[in-house]
Amino acid sequence: MAKVNRASSKTRPNPPAQSHAALHAHANHHSGSDTGVGHVAPTPLAPVDGRKVDQVPAAFDRLIHERLRLGIVSALAVNDVLSFNELKALMQTTDGNLSVHARKLEDADYITCTKTFEGRVPHTQYSLTVNGRSALERYLDHMEALIRATRDR
Repeated sequence: MAKVNRASSKTRPNPPAQSHAALHAHANHHSGSDTGVGHVAPTPLAPVDGRKVDQVPAAFDRLIHERLRLGIVSALAVNDVLSFNELKALMQTTDGNLSVHARKLEDADYITCTKTFEGRVPHTQYSLTVNGRSALERYLDHMEALIRATRDR
C-alpha cells in the first residue's frame, strides 16, 4: 500500500521495513542517547526569539514522562501495593500495554513486581521502590520548575 502525502496529494512508496532493533538504534543515534532504560537526558530550555532563558534543572527522566508509566508510578506513590488488575482499571488500559510499561519501570528498578498464586490463580502485585520514588520526586521538581519558569514570563 502506498502512503499519500496529504500536503501535496502525491503518492510515495512505503519505506522498506526495519527491525525493531534497527529502529531503536536509529532513534538512539539521532537522539544522542544510547544508555537505555531510565536514561536521564538533559533538556535545557532554548531561547525563543533571542530572549534569554533562565536555566531550570537539566535532568529530565523520559522513562517516567510517558503517560502510562507516569500514571503507574504516581498510583504506586500513593498506594503501598496495587495488583495488576487494580492498576489496569486505574490506568484504563489493556493487559499487554500495562505489562510492557510495567516491565520497563521494573527494568529501571522503579517498581517491583511480586507474583504469587492463590490456588491456581496467578496474583501480581506492584510496589514503588526507593529509586522509583526518588525518580518521581526529581521528575515533579523538574516539571514544577518548568511551570514556574513559564508563569514568571
